[in-house]
Amino acid sequence: MKLLKSTLLLAMFITLSHCKDQKQNPEGLTDLKTTNIEDSVKVIPITHGTLILETGSETIYIDPTGGMEAFKDQKAPTLVLITDIHGDHLSKKTLETLNLNNVTLIGPRAVTEKLPSYITETIVTINNGDIYKHNAVKIEAIPMYNLREDALKFHVKGRGNGYILTINEERIYISGDTEDIPEMRNLKNIDKAFVCMNMPWTMSIEQAADAVLEFKPKIVYPYHYRGSEKMSNVSKFKNLVENDDKSIEIRLLDWY
Repeated sequence: MKLLKSTLLLAMFITLSHCKDQKQNPEGLTDLKTTNIEDSVKVIPITHGTLILETGSETIYIDPTGGMEAFKDQKAPTLVLITDIHGDHLSKKTLETLNLNNVTLIGPRAVTEKLPSYITETIVTINNGDIYKHNAVKIEAIPMYNLREDALKFHVKGRGNGYILTINEERIYISGDTEDIPEMRNLKNIDKAFVCMNMPWTMSIEQAADAVLEFKPKIVYPYHYRGSEKMSNVSKFKNLVENDDKSIEIRLLDWY
């Protein structure tokens, strides 16, 4: 009887601990701070369009914003990628607070021409169609832009970069600020995809879902989904995709 009581108490403790770790927000999204530990590339959401990709040898900051406080518990970067000139992607204040003395910073010309030389000794400009190799990481710059007539003023073609990173034979797509452009729809063999969805600046959840169902990445992380009036309904996005193609996994992380 004592053994049964001890077993029940242990089961209750484990259940409560699990619920605490996997808390639910009002929309029913699971607040995960990182992806599963078995992934070869660890994904760390910071905020909105800011994230970290971490491997055994690289810590890649993408669009670092939020100041030093946003990165206080993180490893120092070995590589920084910036997609566009807007303040939620290019934050000179944040870059100045990070120790980037020996770090390569990569961005399109519209970004790098705005960066003072003291940010880091190694600033590399790559534009749409360019490829750059950083140690074992292959970086491809691809277009990101708007299609809707009323949104063309937000992101013109050729100014910003989306990125495809090849790390440990894994292909990772970072959309940047874009609509469901042909260059996205025609992607092949993507393992992880970070896809934006916030109106009016990028695209709707319906556009994003339709594009994802066309290029069929293995795993999709909705990110950059704070719109002008409210958060995009990423739970609905998840349902739109997974109800149509169960081979695509949607992972909802804690961005806000």
